Amino acid sequence: MTSSTTEAADTEAYLATARRVITVEAEGLSALAAGLDASFARAVETILRAHGRVIVSGMGKSGHIARKIAATMASTGTPAQFVHPAEASHGDLGMVTAEDVVLMMSNSGETPELADLIAHTRRFGIPLIGIASNADSTLLRQSDVALVLPKAPEAGSGGLVPTTSTTMTLALGDALAVALMEHRRFTPEQFRVFHPGGKLGARLSKVRDLMHTDLPLVHEATPMAEALLEITAKGFGVAGVTAADGRLIGIITDGDLRRHMRGLLDQTAAEVMTRSPQVIAPDALAEAAVAIMDARKITCLFVVENDRPVGIIHIHDCLRAGLV
Repeated sequence: MTSSTTEAADTEAYLATARRVITVEAEGLSALAAGLDASFARAVETILRAHGRVIVSGMGKSGHIARKIAATMASTGTPAQFVHPAEASHGDLGMVTAEDVVLMMSNSGETPELADLIAHTRRFGIPLIGIASNADSTLLRQSDVALVLPKAPEAGSGGLVPTTSTTMTLALGDALAVALMEHRRFTPEQFRVFHPGGKLGARLSKVRDLMHTDLPLVHEATPMAEALLEITAKGFGVAGVTAADGRLIGIITDGDLRRHMRGLLDQTAAEVMTRSPQVIAPDALAEAAVAIMDARKITCLFVVENDRPVGIIHIHDCLRAGLV
C-alpha cells in the first residue's frame, strides 16, 4: 500500500469517526428536544422568581459545561455565577444565599462532591434545579425541579467519555438562558453593555459611541477662505454648512473644492457646498454608518438630531472599533 493510499484511508477513517460522533450527539439533542415537558417551564419560572443569582455548579466535565452556562446567562440578562462544588465544601457555600437559585448538573446524579451543596440548599430553602440522566438519582430526588436527560449513548467508543451527555446538558442550559432572555425582552443594546469588547461589542456600538463632537462647521455665508481654514483645523477633510437656524444644509468635500477650483476664494460656502448631504442619527448602529460610507464611497458622515449637527463619524473611528 502506497503512502498516498494510506493517507487517503486514514482521512476516510477520521471523517467516518467525526460523522459518527456528530450523528450520535445530534440524535441525543433530538431526543432531548422531543422529551421536554412542563418541568422546563417550571425551571424558567423558578429562576425568574429568584431575587438573587443563578448559582451554577457541576463537577468534572459537567463543571466545564456549568461554567459556560453561567457565562451565557450572565451575558444575557440573568445574573449567574459558577461555584465549584468541592470549593463550596471548603467555604464557598457562603456565596450561595437564600435569594439565589441553584442549577446543578451531573450526568449520573450521584457525584459525591455535590452532596454538601445539595444539603446547603435543603437546609436554607434555596430552590434547586437538577439536571441528570437518572430520574431516581440523589440529585434529582432532592431537586425542586428535575430536568431529566434522555437515555442516549455517548459518542465515544465504549461510552466512557462524556460526549452526548455534556452536549445535551449544554444545549439545555442554552435553552434556559434564551428562554429567560426572551421573556425579559433582552435587547441588543443591553447585550452590548455586557460585551463592550471584541467584535460583538463593536457591531453593537451606536454612532454616538464613536462620533466626534468638535465639528467642522461654517455658516452658509462664510467666505471659502475661512471655510478652508475650518476644514484644515478640524482634520476631517470636510466642513458642514449650516443655515441661520442651525440646520445642516450642506457639506463641503474635497470633490467640491476641485469642482470649484476656479475662483474658489471668491465664493461662499453655500456656493460651493453639496446640498442635502447624507447624514445619520446618533442612535443608529455604527455598522449602519459603515454601510452608508461604503455604498457612497465617502469617509465620514455628519450626525444630526432634529436636523441639527451633533457629531461627525469617520471611517477611521469604525476601523479602530473593529467594525471594518
